[in-house]
Amino acid sequence: MSRDHALITLENGQFYVDDQGSKHGTFVNGERVQRKSLERNDRVEFGVRDVAYVIFNPQHVTSNTAREFLDQISGIHISAESTDLEKLTLFLEAARKLNTAGVLDEILVTLLDATLKLARAERGYVFMKGEDGALRLAAGRNSKGEPLLDDKTISHSILDDALKANSEFVITDTSQSLDLAGRQSIVAYDLRTVICIPLRKPQVQTTRDAQSPESLTGEAMGALYVDSRFASRDISTVSNDILRAIATEAASLIENARLVQAEDAARRYQQELSIAASIQQRLMAVTIPEVPFARLKGRNLSCKEIGGDFFDAVNTDEGLAVVLADVSGKGVSAALLASTLQGMIYSQLSAGMPLLDIVTAANRFFTHKHIGEKYATLIIARIRRDGELEYVNCGHVPPLLVCNHEVMRPPHGNLPVGLLADATYESDHCSLHAGDRLILVTDGVTEAENARGDFFEDFRLEAVAAKSETLEDIFSAVANFCGGTPLSDDCTVVELVYSG
Repeated sequence: MSRDHALITLENGQFYVDDQGSKHGTFVNGERVQRKSLERNDRVEFGVRDVAYVIFNPQHVTSNTAREFLDQISGIHISAESTDLEKLTLFLEAARKLNTAGVLDEILVTLLDATLKLARAERGYVFMKGEDGALRLAAGRNSKGEPLLDDKTISHSILDDALKANSEFVITDTSQSLDLAGRQSIVAYDLRTVICIPLRKPQVQTTRDAQSPESLTGEAMGALYVDSRFASRDISTVSNDILRAIATEAASLIENARLVQAEDAARRYQQELSIAASIQQRLMAVTIPEVPFARLKGRNLSCKEIGGDFFDAVNTDEGLAVVLADVSGKGVSAALLASTLQGMIYSQLSAGMPLLDIVTAANRFFTHKHIGEKYATLIIARIRRDGELEYVNCGHVPPLLVCNHEVMRPPHGNLPVGLLADATYESDHCSLHAGDRLILVTDGVTEAENARGDFFEDFRLEAVAAKSETLEDIFSAVANFCGGTPLSDDCTVVELVYSG
């Protein structure tokens, strides 16, 4: 087709195919179209019919089309007098099936079926390397089409040698090869024909100088192994080339299938992450109490879908209490601990427990549960109607106390919760007057970076807090400072204004 034959475009969540005035037309499910919306599994052809086609967004579960091709290949009969041309026909059928299959298991089975017929061998195996580099049996078949689950009787030494050398091993009569006499499996199981071909990762040439055979030979990601207890007639150069071509074709499609599986897994993980984020947002939704002597506001910006920052507020007879915490780390583990810690602290604040008892219980939870090197910085404050403020700072960013546009940073502090099981904690007190503001932030604010790698830091935070009227001014100052650089940590700001 020409490069301007047709376009596939996405419009408002729907895909369309548009013919660009081509001479030979564009077809969807056999019907010539000028413009048509595409649905899953639509067959699209450009120009020439019944030769080359694409399947739009095919389902990757077992498809009838894939099974039909498997049946076609398994039904092909190769006689003892088969020519290389007849073998080439089998290869083309196998390649067509491989190009159609969307499931990794079916690709491996097809690879084995085609190879067993070409080599007229009894058994075939595909081995794939895991993330640790170790080989594992991915598929096994015999000449009757039955699955093989045990690889103990193959020649593992030949398999290892072929992968170490990253080259083919083809021998059609082991009895004529003196150097194979010492291979225990060959002798013990009377193996006469052994073929082992590495499955190499497809290589993309990125420079003009990458022309040497070494640079064009991909790393072996697995191997195709077949053997028999009887000698096969000599495999000609053409037959050997066909075997190599099938292995190359299969290796490329195995890699593609792996990428598709990884993409599906990533998509499922993203969906689960979105669900988790929605649940966390509902769990951490803060209903700010309305009290006649104070106003409270808070806002959180997560650098990921879910994060480890949280704040909450509870009004009891003892006063209005607010907590701001930051669990170490990011992502799912931090979010899980943050949700648990929030539930624990909320229930204890609602029960009117002393602040020191609450942080001691949180420290006991982290240190006694053996949850790894996890800890949390947090600050809990409780203000009474008369303006008396008690707070406990556990390794958190010091709070900002703004009085008449002057900023003070109380130096009081304790260890974060979760570091030492026998840590002791102390609280501090101060008196607020009408109009005084208490601002609590997480370190995601002071450590926000711009493009040069500079931090927002405390002095900028203090400057904007002295001039600002609302917490939105702090977020605006951080956004202007970062200048579009993504946040590397969650940012949370809580503001308590005492009205008297």
